[in-house]
Amino acid sequence: MKGLRIAAGAALIGVAAMTGCKKTADNRANFTKAINTYYESRPACLWPDSIKFPVQVDTSDQSKTEGYDALVDQGLLTRTTGEKKVFIVGSKEVTNYDLSEKGRTAWGANPNQPGYGNFCYGRMKVSTIDSFTPTNGQPGATTTVNYHVILADAPSWAQAAETQTAFPQIKTQLAGPVAGTATLTDTSNGWAVTQGPQFGISDPGASTHTPATAADGQVVQ
Repeated sequence: MKGLRIAAGAALIGVAAMTGCKKTADNRANFTKAINTYYESRPACLWPDSIKFPVQVDTSDQSKTEGYDALVDQGLLTRTTGEKKVFIVGSKEVTNYDLSEKGRTAWGANPNQPGYGNFCYGRMKVSTIDSFTPTNGQPGATTTVNYHVILADAPSWAQAAETQTAFPQIKTQLAGPVAGTATLTDTSNGWAVTQGPQFGISDPGASTHTPATAADGQVVQ
């Protein structure tokens, strides 16, 4: 009888261990994996949308030149000045920015938009799962997960003080952890993020620096 009780106990432990390891189990390990997987394909980048270099901007427009000048200081862009005709009667001073050799190695091209890309500087990774709403354990079940993330693998140019001044979201991310909330769904392949993430502060993936566009004064060809 004693032997049977030991065997039965071992079997229960084995079942519990298997349940805990299931990728569909509602536990912190699986939620962490799902959120990290979401971020793997969504690196933290300087601008919310891809942009194209070279660009030409009004030299007096600090909201646009500040970010580019910070990247010049880090060797990612080159900078030249010139003049642009304004209508027929005058001209204004403009600054031309283009990718440097160093910048081309750090530049992430957008495969869906030839000629466009972004400077990305790491990925967010879960540091803690703080809480989650109950689930029913059935396929298609959802849960709302509250968590914190940190920025991993930031390059030296992103850690520079002038870069963080021009792009405050980097400073916020590096100071982390940053709180987030996401909705996860129990799928046949395990838990997956289906809504979010949403952050308690400004989205750490969004930039406050406005990139130049064609409307700012023509893309330099």
